[in-house]
Amino acid sequence: MRVLGVDAAGKVWVGVELVDGQFARAVTAARLVDLPDLADYAVVAVDIPLGLLDKGFRLADTAARSLVGPRRSSVFLTAPRPVLLADSHHAASILHRQLTGMGLSQQSFALRTRIVEADALYSDDSLPLFEVHPELSFTMMGDGPPKAGKKSWHGQRDRMARLESAGIVIPAEIGDAGQAGPDDVLDAAAAAWSAHRIETHVACSVPDPPQSNERGQRMAIWY
Repeated sequence: MRVLGVDAAGKVWVGVELVDGQFARAVTAARLVDLPDLADYAVVAVDIPLGLLDKGFRLADTAARSLVGPRRSSVFLTAPRPVLLADSHHAASILHRQLTGMGLSQQSFALRTRIVEADALYSDDSLPLFEVHPELSFTMMGDGPPKAGKKSWHGQRDRMARLESAGIVIPAEIGDAGQAGPDDVLDAAAAAWSAHRIETHVACSVPDPPQSNERGQRMAIWY
């Protein structure tokens, strides 16, 4: 069975395909919708928030932060939908404080185009999209959260070892996807691990059961 794990990497999306749980290929595209064969996968697991609230914070984000320990700063609290549609950081910050009681960082605001892009696809029921977070996947894949950051040598070796112990061996040559950062490829592979678990009905979610937003969309991070 084919599944795809996807990570937002700079100006591109990086995807890692697994077939029956093993590495098959890595792909890239400028837009999420343009990843090859997107509609043909049994599961597409994406490291991006799927399902937005009109106000407040999602339970998925706060629950995931509590599970990844020292890696909790990697799990952003997703801004409400009106904030992500604002046309400037100043306007977004005002809205964010009104809707959540907190300020908005430039880094969180910078993610808005990717989140809005994915949210538009999430509204299309024909695509089997699920939200994942690589640090949560790596935490559950191994013996607790990774101790080193994902851009460090130790951190990347740890994450690679966790993937290999799960049967996911990434070859040295992966085509154009090899131009992406190594941490982005590893994150996409971790997302694919979660996608395989979803497809084989052994995945868990936070929260469980998933929260629903005002539009009735499922909001949960799967692993």
